[in-house]
Amino acid sequence: MDSKQLTIKKYNIAIVGATGVVGETMLSILEERKFPVNDLILLASERSSGKEYLFNGQTIKVQALNESSFQNIDIALFSAGSSISKTYADIAVRSGCIIIDNSSAFRMKEDVPLVIPEINPQALSNHKGIIANPNCTTIVTLMALDPINKFSKIKRIIASSYQAVSGAGREGINELKYQSKDITNGREPTIKYFAHQIANNLIPKIDIMNDNGYSAEEMKMANETRKIFDDNEIKVSATCVRVPVLTAHSVAVTIETENKIPINNVRELIKNSEGIELIDDPEKEIYPMPIFAQGRDNCLVGRIREDLVFENGISLWVSGDQIRKGAALNAVQIAEKLI
Repeated sequence: MDSKQLTIKKYNIAIVGATGVVGETMLSILEERKFPVNDLILLASERSSGKEYLFNGQTIKVQALNESSFQNIDIALFSAGSSISKTYADIAVRSGCIIIDNSSAFRMKEDVPLVIPEINPQALSNHKGIIANPNCTTIVTLMALDPINKFSKIKRIIASSYQAVSGAGREGINELKYQSKDITNGREPTIKYFAHQIANNLIPKIDIMNDNGYSAEEMKMANETRKIFDDNEIKVSATCVRVPVLTAHSVAVTIETENKIPINNVRELIKNSEGIELIDDPEKEIYPMPIFAQGRDNCLVGRIREDLVFENGISLWVSGDQIRKGAALNAVQIAEKLI
């Protein structure tokens, strides 16, 4: 090796919730992006202990999560739900570990940065050991809106989401698959996970309801948008809907900006921004769809048009893989910024 060549530092990484859909994707993305991993620890519940995964040609066994799991770990990627995060995050931080948490446990805590690296990486400088990954629908939506907001401040957002079943984890995926098979074979579909049949149906409620008539998922979009954009004045109204799609969330968005922006300028802003792609030629049947977004890192933006209600209004459609950019990829990108 050339004596002038710097040695790349490698890091000890833990994935908490390694056997879940997001955890498994975190593992593959670390390998795809050649993250400088020294030692990798896969953590899950006792029942998943011993399960094996390949990483960089090596077999790694899943270990049962416990209070001693974070010794000598530099960065831990958490994707095991809020209760696990609340139980183990402080333990991990006291062990000298930095937490990147995919749950809702810490997102709205004042001293916890809520980060989309393409939008507000500067927030990372204020972390105290815990960094929050935003809600998947919030990430997909704001990836499309951030270039516009930086050009002219967004005053209002009205969003309707079309959220894939994989956003509910492996149980959601299985529910759609089994119900679709039941219907194909002339059987009454079994409902186990969702409140209603999801095959051949839409469910206009995700998460618990709040007293204001909005679901927790809808309020996550509103509150997290204000925090990420660092703008407590922006008004957000969301309707979140579960749809019978396996992977990739889509969102129909209408915004009002302070100043009028010509549509061609909006397209240029999208085209020249990191992490998003302009897919917008509807006359030729070219627009974002979940089947195009699935497995891709970028969010796809199209159907851009002048809104017919707001004076300075823009309507658009965005699709993004909520398992990748909406969760696992965003967490790994945060880790990349940290190092």
